[in-house]
Amino acid sequence: MPLRRPSFSVALGAALLVPALLLAGCGQGEPVQEPPRPVLVQQPQPAEAAVQAFAGDVRARHETLLAFRVGGKLAQREVEVGQRVRAGQVLARLDGADLRLAREAAEARLAAAEAEARLAAAEFERVGVLFERQLVSRSLFDARRSAREAADAQVGQARAQLRVAANQAAYGDLRAPADGVVAERFAEAGQVLAAGQPVFVVAEDGDREVAIALPESELARFTIGQPVQVELWAASERRLPGRFREIAPAADPATRTFAARVAIETPVGVAVELGQSARVYAVRSTAVALSVPLSALTEVEGRPALWVLNADRRSARRQEVEIGPYGPTSVPVLAGLAADDWVVVAGVHLLREGQPLRPLDRENRPLPAAPAAANDAG
Repeated sequence: MPLRRPSFSVALGAALLVPALLLAGCGQGEPVQEPPRPVLVQQPQPAEAAVQAFAGDVRARHETLLAFRVGGKLAQREVEVGQRVRAGQVLARLDGADLRLAREAAEARLAAAEAEARLAAAEFERVGVLFERQLVSRSLFDARRSAREAADAQVGQARAQLRVAANQAAYGDLRAPADGVVAERFAEAGQVLAAGQPVFVVAEDGDREVAIALPESELARFTIGQPVQVELWAASERRLPGRFREIAPAADPATRTFAARVAIETPVGVAVELGQSARVYAVRSTAVALSVPLSALTEVEGRPALWVLNADRRSARRQEVEIGPYGPTSVPVLAGLAADDWVVVAGVHLLREGQPLRPLDRENRPLPAAPAAANDAG
């Protein structure tokens, strides 16, 4: 049975029906606004190649090595490592028997010298009367005067020896020079110590520093006063400002590294405790390369590019950049990017020019509008 062609009226009706359905589906011809696309953004970070990290630990600005000024047997140790001490507090005591005997001997020598001086003065006075009457010779008079002067000198010497003995008796008590914490101990009760032998190290209260070691090959890159950043292991979410305060002029003979101290500029409310592990980040040069995650990279006609937020922070543009060698998770950007730019780091293959965006930071917080845009809205 032969097929029948559709009539012209049926075909025309079908052609008119399609635009009508399209208009109805579009809300009677009004264009639909595209909702802003959420994107993850972040600012570029200093490239790993431009920043060096050195591990260290927190120390006190002043660490005093304490020792007795006289030798003897350590009778008592009054404090433990980690204990807080006050200025003038007794930390340890020597056996004071010998020191007391030395002081008593000095007192006895002074008493004997004073007695000799009194006798010499009396004899000189008697001889002086006889000399005025010309009953004794001039030589005897001069001899008695010299004896009196020698006896007076002996008294002065004995008094000085007594003061030395008294000081040495006081040196039998080892006292803290300032408020602080006992950081190290080198002697125990019963040990016989020589004068000047270390007993304690007291870390004084006040400024805190990080002790690090610099390799010989990198020493020329750093100078005293150079700014750095300090990251505490217990508070890795925040970096504290610091600077090189001290760099040793000679290398350690065992490790061949140069000891350095980094002073920490501690903000109010931030606790930096002795012995904490820390990491010091130092910039190698003033021309610091920036880095972005590998996921932020795209390309324009075969050249590397990034999606960078515009000034309004509600749209992005594709920016050609010059990059360095790829790292495990990031790539350095040598040109075409500023440190205060915001870069899209996820989903870059889904973006297009002029597309409305809703940028979010790493904490999933909306990025605030640019200051100029916020003022215009107000």
